[in-house]
Amino acid sequence: MNEKILALIQYRLQQSDDSIKEATVLLKERMSYRAVINRLYYAMFYAVLALLQEKQIGTSKHSGAISLFDKEFIKGGIFDKGLSMTLHRAFELRQKGDYMEQAEVTKEDVDEIFPKALDFVNKARTCLLGTGNS
Repeated sequence: MNEKILALIQYRLQQSDDSIKEATVLLKERMSYRAVINRLYYAMFYAVLALLQEKQIGTSKHSGAISLFDKEFIKGGIFDKGLSMTLHRAFELRQKGDYMEQAEVTKEDVDEIFPKALDFVNKARTCLLGTGNS
């Protein structure tokens, strides 16, 4: 892997880590569950961008990135389908919280997604760099 690609992957993984930290602070400070889900989704999204960068493919749209992730990493057998389901669920909750009127993201939603988002990011990091972040 060349240095430029590795630098971009590391940048995206740092964005992913930052988003997890932000979600943790928001939850600890009892901020909105909508904001927590937003940051958790973005943690996974940035990890997806890192994975796609490794294959030197990309897209400017969230739905396109998710579709490429499913095609390259789920159908390709690199990751279990459960990671795809987690990503789709987080995307759905983020859309619900950010764009739907009078839609509520709940504590149960956060409790469901938080550990799965951590697992998602760690599996992406391990796939890319061979190391996890516990």
